[in-house]
Amino acid sequence: MTQQPALPDRPDDSDGPESTRSERHDPPGPTDPDPYDLGGALYDVIGLVARRLRHSRAPGELSLPERSALSRLAGAGPASAAELARTEQVTAQAMGTVVNGLETRGFVERRPDPHDGRRIIVSLTEAGEGVLRRKREARGRQLATVLTERFTPAELQALAAAAPLLERLGENL
Repeated sequence: MTQQPALPDRPDDSDGPESTRSERHDPPGPTDPDPYDLGGALYDVIGLVARRLRHSRAPGELSLPERSALSRLAGAGPASAAELARTEQVTAQAMGTVVNGLETRGFVERRPDPHDGRRIIVSLTEAGEGVLRRKREARGRQLATVLTERFTPAELQALAAAAPLLERLGENL
């Protein structure tokens, strides 16, 4: 795969329009979207979708920190509470509270680290995997309902074509 050169910071007016175009792999045409404008628009819309999904929580569902910790354990494997706190950018005390709540509900378990008995490792249980799977399925159904009710077949095709591109964007951030 050919890697495109990174775009420089958006130039001010004194640099003229050619300063960024000459550094791009393919110069944009007159109707091509400006990558800076598109980046801003994507940031705004992805944030809106994420906020709407995050705030449509039913009573008894996982909180955002709980979902985040479970997802991290599912993706990266067992970790200490301190490692989770660093990764999630919260205090160790806050993560301890999250882990305690998850453990009480049977979604995680703590065990001594086999390589260092002083450390405690947190891992996902089958119940934790199940709650994550159900959460993803519920969000998928929520999105599918909106897509079915509010989007035309042509719009669905456009979104289907954009999904792999958005995934690639996320992987490269």
